[in-house]
Amino acid sequence: MNSTVSSNFFNLLFLFIFLTTIKAAPTFLYQVCSKNKTNTNSTYETKLKTLFSSLSSNATDNNEFYNTTIPSKNPSNTAYGLFMCRGDVSSPLCQQCVANATQTLSTGSDCSLSKQAVIWYDECMVRYSNTSFFSTVATVPNLLMWNTANITNQESFMKLLSVTMNESADKAANSSVGAKKYATKEATISGFQTLYCMAQCTDDLSPLDCSSCLSVAIGALPQCCNGKQGGRVLFPSCNIRYELYPFYENNTPSSPPSTPPASSAPPGIVPPTNTSSLGGSSGITSGTIVAIVVPITVAVLLFIVGICFLCIRGRKKKHDSAAARDPKTETDITTVESLRYDLSTLEEATNKFSEANKLGEGGFGEVYKGVLPSGEQIAVKRLSKHSGQGGEQFKNEVELVAQLQHRNLARLLGFCLEREEKILVYEFVANKSLDYILFDPEKQRLLYWTRRYKIIGGIARGIQYLHEDSRLKIIHRDLKASNILLDGDMNPKISDFGMAKLFGVDQTKGNTSRIVGTYGYMSPEYAMQGDFSIKSDVYSFGVLVMEIISGKKNSSFYETGAAEDLVSYAWKLWKNGTPLELVDHTVRESYTPNEAIRCIHIGLLCVQEDPDDRPTMATIVLMLESHTVTLPVPKQPAFFLQSGADPDMPTIQISQSDNTN
Repeated sequence: MNSTVSSNFFNLLFLFIFLTTIKAAPTFLYQVCSKNKTNTNSTYETKLKTLFSSLSSNATDNNEFYNTTIPSKNPSNTAYGLFMCRGDVSSPLCQQCVANATQTLSTGSDCSLSKQAVIWYDECMVRYSNTSFFSTVATVPNLLMWNTANITNQESFMKLLSVTMNESADKAANSSVGAKKYATKEATISGFQTLYCMAQCTDDLSPLDCSSCLSVAIGALPQCCNGKQGGRVLFPSCNIRYELYPFYENNTPSSPPSTPPASSAPPGIVPPTNTSSLGGSSGITSGTIVAIVVPITVAVLLFIVGICFLCIRGRKKKHDSAAARDPKTETDITTVESLRYDLSTLEEATNKFSEANKLGEGGFGEVYKGVLPSGEQIAVKRLSKHSGQGGEQFKNEVELVAQLQHRNLARLLGFCLEREEKILVYEFVANKSLDYILFDPEKQRLLYWTRRYKIIGGIARGIQYLHEDSRLKIIHRDLKASNILLDGDMNPKISDFGMAKLFGVDQTKGNTSRIVGTYGYMSPEYAMQGDFSIKSDVYSFGVLVMEIISGKKNSSFYETGAAEDLVSYAWKLWKNGTPLELVDHTVRESYTPNEAIRCIHIGLLCVQEDPDDRPTMATIVLMLESHTVTLPVPKQPAFFLQSGADPDMPTIQISQSDNTN
């Protein structure tokens, strides 16, 4: 018995040493090739061979990213290509991966002679085309993969994953000049389980473009990987991955099998098993003896440490299991009571809701700045008294809305339900609301073009999350400049989302007798018939885009005499072929004409009269991210506002049965 155990021990030990000495080989994932082919022995094929040779020869000396152009007298025969190795991959493995990739692209039956292609390995990505794609965000084609195993507490895990992955993305996008756009982040799930996240962009992207690309990738995680123990999203311009084991920093154990999506991703994504052949030599030198003894000694020590770790982990797991059986143990990350604030605390934080601390006022209530005893700054929204919900229902709705987490949403920290007060507590943002800066002749200069373009994209991604990616499927119904908050870096954060739900207004598509919104931003079908849907928010977004580009309020634009409202004026300029006249004069020297025209085009698509003609927010995000997407021709917007409307029309909540006008 003892001899058998001893024999098994040394067999396992030998297998461990054997496996650790095998040279790592690149792991192929997938490739996508265009159907447009070139001819054998053509000029373009010759350029491709030169390109592949150049890529392979430059994958050295810690050069994890490289792009180059092989010019041709005929522009259509010019070859553009790049490679990017994962940020932690060693130079030899990077070189081997790029060599394998270019070899597969040049000789493989699928991609040989294709004019465009991208190939993904676990360690690198290679891409080429006959048109320039450098410094441009590309999210198609894409590859989604996930681990087959499910996580136990899926809701809390996905929340932790979102936060950790976004932190990785921010770190990668904002890396120092000259550094690779690669970052990793770890988070503790439990005492014996850790989440490992990685994000990376191609080095030719700007910080803004990198952030945009990674944001789209993170937004795809619920689609492929909801509740899964591991997953990855691979785009030509960026990629993200998470696992419950360390897969980076040269500590990469075998990955659990990943499964391709049934329809959106191409078939055959599961990576093949790689093997390496071993060679031998006759005679044993002293150097060889040392090379054998040292690894064995290290392996034995590692084995002992591993046994100790497993014993400790087993005892801890047993302890945790006993704790889990204790009914007094809290298992939820967030409960409704953990979100509760005392009224006395909020009164002290806001100096009893003094006018000096008042930040603004809307249809749902007044907002005050507060400072908690810990020094944390908060925004306190004191809701108006006409909420149609009881206390318990209000608490339940707050708990649901608090779970909506996105980098472009203002984070709800908690609530207060005491006496007759219903109060919401939000994170505090430094630069107040968008209207405070955008419509001020002096402050609007702070919003130069790249900031405005970033704000438009951020708002679009936030609304897309509410419409499509959140569990509640929220329709905002009051999207406007004063409900867009700006943090210290001028990142947009949408506020007042879920307010209609908190006030007991139905959130499904249909007709309502209770209008919640602000004239000037409301779609005609909602303002006049009470019909609402996600396309109502799309209309409001279109108006908001026009305001951000022009620096003018839609509701008070009639004062300029140019047109009855801003949307009408934008349509007039579009039809006259002079859309750039809409651009705010304060950004005329810094803006990019193509981006401005594209934003105006998208804005006009959003304000079309028929809701079915308006794009979804997912389509809008794609239009903003990818300049290769062809936009449809916009139809004439709906004109229902009349000249002379009140420029400061407040947010309204009225019953149509009370006011039939």
